[in-house]
Amino acid sequence: MRSSRAGVGRSRQEQTLSHVHARAHRPSLCVCVCVCVRVCVCVRGSGSAEDGCCSLGWIQFGSSCYFFSRVSLNWDESKVWCEKQNAHLVIIITDEEWDFVTKTSIPDWYWVGLSDGRTGKWEWVNHTPYTVERWRPGQPDNWVVLVLGSEDCAHLYADGLLNDLHCLQKMRFICQKHV
Repeated sequence: MRSSRAGVGRSRQEQTLSHVHARAHRPSLCVCVCVCVRVCVCVRGSGSAEDGCCSLGWIQFGSSCYFFSRVSLNWDESKVWCEKQNAHLVIIITDEEWDFVTKTSIPDWYWVGLSDGRTGKWEWVNHTPYTVERWRPGQPDNWVVLVLGSEDCAHLYADGLLNDLHCLQKMRFICQKHV
């Protein structure tokens, strides 16, 4: 009896080793999936965003979110549209912002938040004076057309330089809000 139990024991042990040996040589696929998810919740209606996220359709650069419109409005309509989004027409200060806005806006022209309509001097929509000179050669020229008036609003050319234009002209626009 003893030998039969030992035979049975060996048989089970041999079976186990055989099974382990077969599994070791069987091709297997081991897939490791790592998913990193950053959940952003943007607060609508408050003008702020949590966790540095921008709303759908907006692009984050630095500490701001930018919206490059696909529709064309005049300068005042563009300003109002941005304000309804708790934003403002873009105010471009640093060289990095100029580069980002220019590269993102190519090849179209866009209204920016720069005008001389309020005071006769060029200022941003937040009433800070425009100090960086990025006008196209010969601009601003304040060209006057009787029907449209003088050119009191600025737009950005695809080359990153500014031009003054009649505010009633319709074109795309860029909104900005801070995160």
